[in-house]
Amino acid sequence: MKFSIDKHEKYVVISLNEVKFSNEITPKLKSEFILLNAEGYCNIVLDLSMVEECTDCQDLSSLLVGDRLCKNANGLFIVTGINEQIAQIIEISNLNQSLNIVSKLDEATDLIFMEEIEKELLGSFDQKD
Repeated sequence: MKFSIDKHEKYVVISLNEVKFSNEITPKLKSEFILLNAEGYCNIVLDLSMVEECTDCQDLSSLLVGDRLCKNANGLFIVTGINEQIAQIIEISNLNQSLNIVSKLDEATDLIFMEEIEKELLGSFDQKD
C-alpha cells in the first residue's frame, strides 16, 4: 500500500497514493488507523483524491474502523477527495450515514478545528458549573 502521512498537532492526514482501493489495502489501512490512534491522534483525515476505482463496498469497511476509533477517542474521522464512483459505493452501502465526508482537505481541517474549539468551549462551561 502506497500512502503518505502528514501529522499535525490536532490531526493527521493519510493520503492514499493508490489508483484502486482494493481488499489488499483494507487490512493495512486498518492497522495504520490503529497505530495512529495508539499514538494519540483522535482526529484522522483520509484523503482518497488519488483513488480512481473501488469495486467492492467490503473494501471500504476499513473506513468504519477509523470512524469507530476516532469516535471512541472523542475525535473525528473524515473522508475527503472521493470521486463519483466511490461516492456511489459509499451511498449504496449506507456508509454515508455514519462517515463524515467532505469534498476538500481544507474543509476537513476546518471541521476539525471547529470541533476542537467547541470542545474547549464546552469544557470551560463544564468547569464553571
